Amino acid sequence: MQPKSKNQPQSQAQSRLAGREGFTQPDYHISGLAGALSMLFFIAAIAGSIIMDQNGIPDGTIFVFFIPMVLLSVYFLFALKVAKQWEKAVVLRLGRFRSLKGPGLFWVIPIIDTTPIWIDHRVMVSPFNAEKTLTKDTVPVDVDAVLFWVVWDAEKAALEVEDYKAAITWAAQTALREVIGQMPLADILVGRAKMDAELQKIIDERTTPWGISVQSVEIRDVIIPQALEDAMSRQAQAERERQARVILGESEKQIAHSFAEASRAYINNPTALHLRAMNMLFEGLKEKGAMVIVPSSAVDTMNLGGLSGMISMAQNAQRDLDTPAAPPDAPVEG
Repeated sequence: MQPKSKNQPQSQAQSRLAGREGFTQPDYHISGLAGALSMLFFIAAIAGSIIMDQNGIPDGTIFVFFIPMVLLSVYFLFALKVAKQWEKAVVLRLGRFRSLKGPGLFWVIPIIDTTPIWIDHRVMVSPFNAEKTLTKDTVPVDVDAVLFWVVWDAEKAALEVEDYKAAITWAAQTALREVIGQMPLADILVGRAKMDAELQKIIDERTTPWGISVQSVEIRDVIIPQALEDAMSRQAQAERERQARVILGESEKQIAHSFAEASRAYINNPTALHLRAMNMLFEGLKEKGAMVIVPSSAVDTMNLGGLSGMISMAQNAQRDLDTPAAPPDAPVEG
């Protein structure tokens, strides 16, 4: 079995962190417009109070002016909400579901109305994995995958499950382990498309009651033990060598069949066979430095002795012509 990866504790920590993220807290979602208006009223309250105090206006009047301005500042800060184009805000009034708001600007009543959850309607991506999971033929594998999903009903996603993001991640991980346990290793390695479709079907059935639809599941990587990987590599090399030997044998059979057809053409025509042998011998001798060994029976049968002698004489004559003659007055060595 392959040793544990150094990244395994990190992935487990990430899983625990994902579980903690499942705890939803109120999201006040203060917009820039609300902050600007709130700051404007608060500055107006302070500036107006200072001006009134410098003009000798009684403190009671200043207090009556300052308090409503501060309340208006707080009201704009918490009552004015702006949802982005892809967002829906879940509005609860005194703890009960009231409506979905957005996208765009909307108002709520502070303290009475709350917007604890903001639903994103864009396509979301959630990576998940299964570590050291046994296949049907008891092989431990590590599988990494990516889930693409989208919220189509914001009310169900907010009210039917505590945290839909954490829930869909855990549902995908358990479904992945279930599918791996039902398939042999060979099907996992070569049948990823089938595995993707099966995962999408299982996860979508679990998330539909939550108002979530699974668009696709993509298997990123399948990691097997190193010893098994080496054995599969050797098996593949042996299979390729076997195929090479089979192809070589088939080639030899085709060559033998061609020689058999050629022999039938020469069997009743000795002259053609004689000419073919002489042609092959000539092709071999015309190469510089070539040496051809011919059986004595073939020499006698095809009268190759005279032919080889003539070729040898021609080569000697050509060598004499290429060698320069010595000058007449050159000294002769004793």
